[in-house]
Amino acid sequence: MKLQSLVLAAATALTMTTAFAVPAGTWSVAAGAHYVDPKSDNGTVNVGGADYSVDVDGDVRPTISGEYFIANNVGVELLAAIPFHHDITLTDNAGNEVDAKTQHLPPTLSLQYHFDGYDMPMNIKPFVGVGVNYTTFFKERVYLGNGNDLELDDSVGVAGHIGVDIPFADTEAFRIDARYMDIKTDASLNGADLGEVDISPWVYGVAFVKQF
Repeated sequence: MKLQSLVLAAATALTMTTAFAVPAGTWSVAAGAHYVDPKSDNGTVNVGGADYSVDVDGDVRPTISGEYFIANNVGVELLAAIPFHHDITLTDNAGNEVDAKTQHLPPTLSLQYHFDGYDMPMNIKPFVGVGVNYTTFFKERVYLGNGNDLELDDSVGVAGHIGVDIPFADTEAFRIDARYMDIKTDASLNGADLGEVDISPWVYGVAFVKQF
């Protein structure tokens, strides 16, 4: 009897684990919104021989991601969004300020693992991911008189992802997640190098997830 009980318990545990697994070949789409929260110290640039500290503000925009599961619980995800808008403030040692702004798109490709088989409240399914972020900047503008051209180079860096899915139907869930993106860009004004701007934000989001 004891051996039979152990076999039954093991079979039950295995069944529970595989029952919650996301099978290979599954697609999921997540639609929601994310807030890009740049790090507090965004670096120092040199404008006209004077050093200016850089402050980049945050922004929230709608986002969408698609994920394909290449193995049980293992997916490849691509995140996309409409352009984020950021106001930039440059401040010198005397407190004088120069305003600027930019838009950017941060597509991010990640390899992710979704956990299952855990006795968690509300069947919450945590996941983690790591990948690469490509950020392209455009519509840069600096308010420093007429004829000044600000440019921010595109950035490539590591991205991390962590979150939870809270299922409310067999193929639907509510997602809460956070990402870290290593975003650093070289700035130039009228072709002259200003220095590096380190944005490297945390990105916080919510989304509706649908599996197919």
